[in-house]
Amino acid sequence: MTSVQDFAGVAVAVPVTVPYSRFSDRAAPWWIGSALRELLKRSGLRKEEIDGLAATSFTMGNDTTVALTEHFDMSPRWIEWLPTGGASGVMALRRAARAIQSGDANVVACIAGDTANPESFSKLVANFSRFSDEAARPYGAPGPNGIFALITANYMQRFGATRADFGAIAVAQRANAQGNANALLGSKPLDLDGYLAAPPIAEPLHLFDCVMPCAGAEAFLVMSQEKAASLGLPHAIIKGAIERHNAFFSDPVATRGGWLQDRDQLYAQAGLGPNEVDCVQVYDDYPVIVAMQLEDLGFCDKGEAPQLLRSRSLRVDGDLPVNTCGGQLSCGQAGAAGGFLPVVEALRQITGQTLGHRVADAHIALASGYGMVVHDRCLATGAVILEGAGR
Repeated sequence: MTSVQDFAGVAVAVPVTVPYSRFSDRAAPWWIGSALRELLKRSGLRKEEIDGLAATSFTMGNDTTVALTEHFDMSPRWIEWLPTGGASGVMALRRAARAIQSGDANVVACIAGDTANPESFSKLVANFSRFSDEAARPYGAPGPNGIFALITANYMQRFGATRADFGAIAVAQRANAQGNANALLGSKPLDLDGYLAAPPIAEPLHLFDCVMPCAGAEAFLVMSQEKAASLGLPHAIIKGAIERHNAFFSDPVATRGGWLQDRDQLYAQAGLGPNEVDCVQVYDDYPVIVAMQLEDLGFCDKGEAPQLLRSRSLRVDGDLPVNTCGGQLSCGQAGAAGGFLPVVEALRQITGQTLGHRVADAHIALASGYGMVVHDRCLATGAVILEGAGR
């Protein structure tokens, strides 16, 4: 196992969510800018003190972070553009932390935001990945639903999972979303019968297996612990973090991700194991991906997620709280912000800044991401363990 420098001295603070909207005529920079404004307001920092900017968005066209610096009248020393979707939140945090440690920046704003309307969504699906489109379109299955239907069907066949097993994930997350004003589906209860009766989308996927596109933004600040303390900000420290790309590329259809390759390093760096994590925030574009992450992050062995889902509770008050804000399945998928949601919710839980229910005595949180689908898998994975401090 390769030895990796720790993240000592780095703080993560100021979890920000720009409230989601089912549709919006505002462009992506408005959502990102709204998040930046809220970061400044809640931290007490001046814009000039933000000398690092990491950003991601699916709906900014050809523009990237450097264009945002002009749009926002900023002149940072360090920037990062992260076109990795569901893995972008963990990657932004890891890379910003290294910038702080190396002195390349003093305060980094990490922001993801997207708009959503029928035109922007159709363009996104049509142009998401040339590689994936060329592989899937001849078979009549372009877009993510066809790909994740394949992944889900393969997982069910190999490991004996049922739709009811995946329904346990969707139902628990809907319960977790109750009380979270930002969860677009939080006021709409869902039980297992309702999940199973939902109309099919792409078998075996049905309506409540699929996230609802929406507009919104998620953000946080990365700085030194000394800086966070001087500002009086509740914050977290990074106990360990990993990322991996194109893992297990020889597998015919994905049943595992890069977390499995690097999780021993993650826990060794953190000095703890899965049983010491108070809550888990995973990327949840489809329930099967939640199951894969629970396995690959060590909460059960490969293929045993169905048994875990039958015996344990993923609710906020359960014995394995997962996606405590409701996740994307109940909040909605605000484009690239969906990849930031696990990190932001983890930070909220362990610093006592939740939008809805809080896990009792939460102090250690794990957040993970999975992004950029091509062919029969996503290519980017990452995970981070955070510990609350300065409360």
